[in-house]
Amino acid sequence: MSRAEQITKLIKSLSTTTPDIEAAAVVDNDGLMMASSLPQDVDEDSVAAMSSALQGISERIASELNRGSFELVMVRGGDGFAILTRCSDEAVLSVLTSKNAKLGLIFLDVKRAAADIGKLLR
Repeated sequence: MSRAEQITKLIKSLSTTTPDIEAAAVVDNDGLMMASSLPQDVDEDSVAAMSSALQGISERIASELNRGSFELVMVRGGDGFAILTRCSDEAVLSVLTSKNAKLGLIFLDVKRAAADIGKLLR
């Protein structure tokens, strides 16, 4: 099984085992999709580009405001959350959740998945 297939398997598992996670994707620092488990009506290129942009600005904010290295950023919208977390030096994990998501469980599962993905990317 290729690395991309292993990552895809991990994020599909994340989406199916954590009820409030609706979609997940792994995006490299250049904004290219590495693996995804997104609904068919979601444009992968847009998710990748937006994830990369959010990662870049989040890293700059953390650095310039002396908050340490970037770990996680969350955007809350009326219909749910977008959560982005670093999984390696070269990639981030982006997840979309429902609006009533239990964030403690989401953060725990996302952190574990990001660590597993990071191991595959080494």
